[in-house]
Amino acid sequence: MLHGETVHSPLPMDLPWWQPDHFIFFGVLYAVLAILGAGLAYCVVKAWMDSKDQAAHN
Repeated sequence: MLHGETVHSPLPMDLPWWQPDHFIFFGVLYAVLAILGAGLAYCVVKAWMDSKDQAAHN
């Protein structure tokens, strides 16, 4: 990637990680997405486990 060229893709292998502004922005973006994904996965698994336990009690 040349200086002044725009980002063509948000994929990690296509980003210019040597530029601090890209590193901070996309690092925070991917961290937030990972936290949200982990929270969503926890909620789905917890709801599934609770529904399985409730079905056994009925």
